[in-house]
Amino acid sequence: MTAPGPFARRSVRPGIEPFSAAVTGVGLVTAAGVGTDDAWRGVCDTAVAPSVPHLPELEGLPCDFMYTVDGLDTKAALGIAAQRLMDRFSQLAVIAAREAVADAGLDPSVWDSGRVAVVIGSAHGGLPFYDEQHTTLTERGARRVSPKLAPLSVVNGAASSVAMDLGVHGPSQAVSTACSSGTVAIGTAHQMLRAGACDIVVAGGAESVRSRLLIASACQMRAVSTRRDDPLAACRPFDTHRDGFVVGEGAGLLVMERPEHARARGATVRARVAGYGASSDAHSAVAPDPDGLGIERALRTALADADVDPTDIGHVNAHGTSTVANDLIEATMLRRVLGEHPLVTSTKAMTGHTLGAAGGIEAALTVLALQHQLVPPTGNLDAPDPAIPVDVVSKEARRARFDCAVKTSLGFGGHNAALVLTRA
Repeated sequence: MTAPGPFARRSVRPGIEPFSAAVTGVGLVTAAGVGTDDAWRGVCDTAVAPSVPHLPELEGLPCDFMYTVDGLDTKAALGIAAQRLMDRFSQLAVIAAREAVADAGLDPSVWDSGRVAVVIGSAHGGLPFYDEQHTTLTERGARRVSPKLAPLSVVNGAASSVAMDLGVHGPSQAVSTACSSGTVAIGTAHQMLRAGACDIVVAGGAESVRSRLLIASACQMRAVSTRRDDPLAACRPFDTHRDGFVVGEGAGLLVMERPEHARARGATVRARVAGYGASSDAHSAVAPDPDGLGIERALRTALADADVDPTDIGHVNAHGTSTVANDLIEATMLRRVLGEHPLVTSTKAMTGHTLGAAGGIEAALTVLALQHQLVPPTGNLDAPDPAIPVDVVSKEARRARFDCAVKTSLGFGGHNAALVLTRA
């Protein structure tokens, strides 16, 4: 039996009717694969090796490697002039957005652009460009600093770039809640659609932090893995020998629509975003609430928002960072709220921890899991931690029948978010 916990299910959002947004398009740019088909294949097959190179700019650090998007020619995809006006995280977002919009069967040249919105999460925005320009200032002087620093480095750069690229004239927003940013962006889109503020939202997350400064700080914090001898095996969610996350870059975006809008144009619906919940730990700048009560509140709010019972959830794409504390706290909370039946996975061993993009990428993978009725495995899970009290899928993807799934996210500063997604 599932323990009731301290939060009453039906009292979290009184007076708000359930609302399911139609997911009609998916766009993915990840270290596991570029494009939705390749990314899905990459996370489902642990024999496919993602790109986790040692980077020259990280030389000498205890963690000098990260997951990178390989084989993507951004100049060819975007054009040289457009590429120069975007930091890499914005470039990845635009490429993912184009795929998602095309997948949805939408034509930006004819849609009602004032009824389209963009909401994209990022934790650090254009930090690498900011680092680069700081070096230029200290080594070459103020006159050599780029006038493009502000538009390229701000967190709203991806949302702005996508809106300009697609010709969107509705709301364009950035969300920055650390590692839950992409999930909060999708939750925000869900709320906008329910309120009738727009008919279509392009929502998710984007991140690229090839930043020596940031990685050096993460090393000092002891948050990242230091398995320099085997980067491919360094990210080990839920494994006894996990020692920290490995940073990745990427973008994951959904096209979400009001159900009647998708129905009127005969769109194919991949899945539905049925519920959203968010909360704050009010505990620590870097550590999650040790009892998991913050993320529990977010999850129970999402379940109530979707009007589903915990026993309805068949799959969870967990935050699962491969850090000692996070994995145990999250798994214990999932068992407390959902019981032992959901199939749990963390896809970060194949994509890296993409920080603010993680929720967007992993929500997109949850959509695909619902559509294909297939749960991707948790990579590098060679010695499951016996203290982890949930059914973690490992070694190979597992077939299952489930109509409801959950995506959970936790961010520095105590920012928690959860989504409930359902089959179309």
